[in-house]
Amino acid sequence: MPTRRGFLQSTGLVLGMALPIGNAAKAAPGQSGLPFAPNAFVRVGTDNLVTVIIKHVEFGQGPATGLATLVAEEMDADWGQVRVEMAPANDPLYKNLAFGTMGTGGSSAISNSWMQMRSAGASARAMLVEAAAKRWGVPAASVKVSKGMVSSGARRASFGELAADAASLKPPEKPVLKSPDQFTLIGKDTPKVDSVAKTNGTAMFTMDIQRPGMVHSAIAHPPAFGGTVKAVIDTAALAVPGVLAVRTVPQGVVVFAQDGYAARKGAAALDVTWDLSKAEKRTSEELYAQYAGASEAPGKQVEKTGDTAAALKGAAKKLEAVYQFPYLAHAPMEPLDAVIEMNGDRLDVWMGSQFQVGELRAICATLGVPFEKARLHEQFAGGSFGRRATPAMEFAVEAAAAFKAWGKGPVKHVWTRENDIRGGRYRPLAVHTIRGGLDPSGNIVAWDQVVAAQSFFKNSPMEGMGMKNGIDDALTEGIAESYKFANQYVGQHIMDGGVPTLWWRSVGNTHTAYAVETFIDELLTMGGKDPVAGRLALMEDARIKAVLAKAAEIAGWGTKPPAGRARGVAAWKSFGSYVAQVAEVSKGADGLPKVHKVWCAVDCGIAVNPNVIRAQMEGCIGYGLGHALYSEVELGEGGIVKQSNFDSYRSLRIGEMPEVEVAIIASSENPTGVGEPGLPPIAPAVANAWRKLTGKSVRRLPFVVGGKA
Repeated sequence: MPTRRGFLQSTGLVLGMALPIGNAAKAAPGQSGLPFAPNAFVRVGTDNLVTVIIKHVEFGQGPATGLATLVAEEMDADWGQVRVEMAPANDPLYKNLAFGTMGTGGSSAISNSWMQMRSAGASARAMLVEAAAKRWGVPAASVKVSKGMVSSGARRASFGELAADAASLKPPEKPVLKSPDQFTLIGKDTPKVDSVAKTNGTAMFTMDIQRPGMVHSAIAHPPAFGGTVKAVIDTAALAVPGVLAVRTVPQGVVVFAQDGYAARKGAAALDVTWDLSKAEKRTSEELYAQYAGASEAPGKQVEKTGDTAAALKGAAKKLEAVYQFPYLAHAPMEPLDAVIEMNGDRLDVWMGSQFQVGELRAICATLGVPFEKARLHEQFAGGSFGRRATPAMEFAVEAAAAFKAWGKGPVKHVWTRENDIRGGRYRPLAVHTIRGGLDPSGNIVAWDQVVAAQSFFKNSPMEGMGMKNGIDDALTEGIAESYKFANQYVGQHIMDGGVPTLWWRSVGNTHTAYAVETFIDELLTMGGKDPVAGRLALMEDARIKAVLAKAAEIAGWGTKPPAGRARGVAAWKSFGSYVAQVAEVSKGADGLPKVHKVWCAVDCGIAVNPNVIRAQMEGCIGYGLGHALYSEVELGEGGIVKQSNFDSYRSLRIGEMPEVEVAIIASSENPTGVGEPGLPPIAPAVANAWRKLTGKSVRRLPFVVGGKA
């Protein structure tokens, strides 16, 4: 039986550890061997390694590096001794302070953890200092810490050498944090903690998990949303070598096999009769028409100043536009997947989850297993863009249903690319109708904007969080943020539909920014105003003005672009951050914009890791540009999704990625999001350049549908 001394010798200082299954274990102050709640985020071993417990899933956006940086900064650890470990599913210890439950989203990983993780690191440092002071018999004030070494005069000790002593001490109630001028890691381009593992192949994704006796499962879903299974002929599927069984579950028909290839081949061989009597049968074109009709009326009032109708009536010049935005799939490179196993009465789940506690509870409920008997092993995830964060946890429930239907051992349940792209939870289809008016001097005197779209909050477990007084902020977010007019109206219509929708990288800003930033560009041009100077004159927020001015500066706005090219600009605030972009565009051989370079300025508060920030801006630009140019999920006859894989749901290719130059605005404000704010400006910046170049206003996305010239 392990002794307390043995545990301390092997573990050292523990402010966070792998907890007992489902149990928010708490220790009395000074008790060793258990986490010092609530700061259960740091473990210092006698091997001198500092392990930071990460409560947010890592799918490439960089929270593991960012959160580890906050802890290491306050500890004065050497970056080379820092490791990360994914936190267990435990709300009391690891909830997102912005959500109230464990969850990654809303570009909130750093912003909600800023003080929490720094305090955890500062607490660990204070305990190491106290341990050294007691060991050496010196005042704590004489003890210094630098790059993982503790010293006082000629005496020196590593974190590992002091860890066991520090573990027996009481954590400080209010650890002292550094001032920004003392930062040595925050603000530096420290290497990402997961880069080496992801480069050499040792990083573990759910797809990599193998368990003894594990089978693989694939599923056939109804071809239209709301359909169900009526009858199944599985003869051909069972004849596929390696296929073990076929089972019907509430979500569709599951094929179990010895390997993933056989499971997928078996699923493709199924002969299923579907009951589509209650399915969504409208086409995208029918939805566009219905939404456009709705957006002609004022809708539910979101924002109102002055008398917009009167101002429009008296305007010297008027402009009206109807914008159409398609459903969009997230299409992460790693589709949804999970591994589930029972060992006696203990349940183990492996997956990359954005809602760890919620998904584990959903699996437990499906299988009838007490939550305290379950453990989620959080894995790296190969992208998400919002797809792994479903309020109803339906993929987790589906994976559990497949496991239950097999009933003989561990199951790896993996979606195909076709399951993913045809599987719903899309960015909602939306229509905007905007009317604007100018006075004789070209000033904007009226702005009327009405949005019609589905709400993914309505009738979901998160309705209380996302809706107030019948208004879904995601439908109209940001519209009245940057520009204020004496006569302005913003309204919304929440449309009913059978297509399941979800947040998508930057949520409603994906369409609101495009509509606002292209429409205002046209109004400014109509009024004889420069797009940059005109925006600056309308903006009141100093931070949005600063990023716009910086982007224009680094792009050389006002200078003539190379022959055959034009530049467009857009600026937007989202998730507390400010981003402006200038895009330089020419006409490609296919009649679509060819984007040569994008200049991007971002203010996201204190820049924890500029390298990660630049990478996120580049990623947002590439992801947003590809979808703006090529991507749509289209409902065809009978509501059947036309797209199925990357051959029909086109993304940006490597050779199409423009050069990107990023300027990060120095700031003393607390950090805000970077995983999403870089996306909203790119499509309107390109569209504004395209209109300059070709005279064509793009009112329907993607460009391949509504923007060829």
